[in-house]
Amino acid sequence: MHVQNVDFTQDDARQRFVASLRETGFAVLRNHPLPPQLLTSIYRHWLAFFRSEETVAWRYDPRRQDGYFPPEVSETAKGQSVKDLKEYYHVYPWGRIPPALHDEILDYYRRAEALAATLLGWIEAETPAEIAAHYREPLSRMIEDSQQTLLRVLHYPPLRGDELPGAVRAAAHEDINLITVLPAANEPGLEVRTREGEWLAVPCDPGQLVINVGDMLQEASLGHFPSTTHRVVNPGGPAREQSRVSLPLFLHPRPEVVLSERHTADSYLKERLRELGVL
Repeated sequence: MHVQNVDFTQDDARQRFVASLRETGFAVLRNHPLPPQLLTSIYRHWLAFFRSEETVAWRYDPRRQDGYFPPEVSETAKGQSVKDLKEYYHVYPWGRIPPALHDEILDYYRRAEALAATLLGWIEAETPAEIAAHYREPLSRMIEDSQQTLLRVLHYPPLRGDELPGAVRAAAHEDINLITVLPAANEPGLEVRTREGEWLAVPCDPGQLVINVGDMLQEASLGHFPSTTHRVVNPGGPAREQSRVSLPLFLHPRPEVVLSERHTADSYLKERLRELGVL
């Protein structure tokens, strides 16, 4: 299993990118159009927010699922018994966002969403005809006007040494959505599980993007594109004392989009959120 590192500007980028998703569920993009200086600024500003007293004023709304989720309500991955060691903020264009952070984070949201639409077009173009025939509409159109696409600003705090046994920054899981667009975090830790059960570190070089297949694309493609298990492990050594900030954009279809004979996007999402204990 080998996750391809693909130059977005090369002529064969589409083919190599989709081949990597097909083989591993993951691909890495370099020379992509998302500005690195924008990401650096977002990491700095949101880290200051997570370290401030301001978080309590933006506590999440259980009905809307927007806002700040403190560590005590963090997700428990499917099949796990302890919560992940993280806190996060759910950003939607229609949701509540601290005014000082609003314009910058929505600028990134729109840029990343546009890139994701391009990548979904690549995936559709490289899908074998017999599989593509099962798509109820073009993949890139599934996310048009969607109010469900989620930008999660994640903060993994420094480790103190008193964590519960078995608690990690993000336990092994698969993503729910179509695809996830993830800039390289400010610290390493992301790992993907091979078909043989081996864990491999995903490259985390500055300026690169990690893209992975979610369960909804796996469902819509009849398993042609695999939703691969991944995790964020606890670091050792001096890195234990460092915060890790991560910025995944989870591309979700409109609720009424039909993924398969079994599921719409809405029914699939609600089933998985119940499994995670957040609904």
